[in-house]
Amino acid sequence: MVKKIKNYLGRDSKRKRREDQLSVKDRSKLMSRIKSKNTLFEKNFVKALKNATPIKFSTNVAEIKGKPDIVFRKQRVCVFLDSDFWHGWQFPRVKHLLKNEFWRNKIESNRLRDGATTQYLRRHGWFVLRIWEHSIKQDSQREVKKVLKHLGL
Repeated sequence: MVKKIKNYLGRDSKRKRREDQLSVKDRSKLMSRIKSKNTLFEKNFVKALKNATPIKFSTNVAEIKGKPDIVFRKQRVCVFLDSDFWHGWQFPRVKHLLKNEFWRNKIESNRLRDGATTQYLRRHGWFVLRIWEHSIKQDSQREVKKVLKHLGL
């Protein structure tokens, strides 16, 4: 009998964590290659959004708290494109699979920081939209339409 797995990636969050298959040096090298901006799913989303709207927007705006991925200044809309792993999608379900306390604390602090940033921006008159990586990969046009809806288009 095949076990049903309910999450979109087909990952079994009930399994036990295995030992790392890579050496510390190899794992460090691999992790250092992970980019914090202009990832493939972000590039694809920005391209789709540019094709869908005539409104100009900026990307990776450092002078706004949280460095939003996409900012519509006149409309005061900030869009964050959150990666599933680093921003902790379904974190409570999978945190037991993480290698050690460092990673659990890292992702937990990312989640807390994201919430505080969202509250701060909303208190200062911004509309904040957070979109998960898996949502973009599943149906980027649906997510583009969400952004357009909040822009009044």
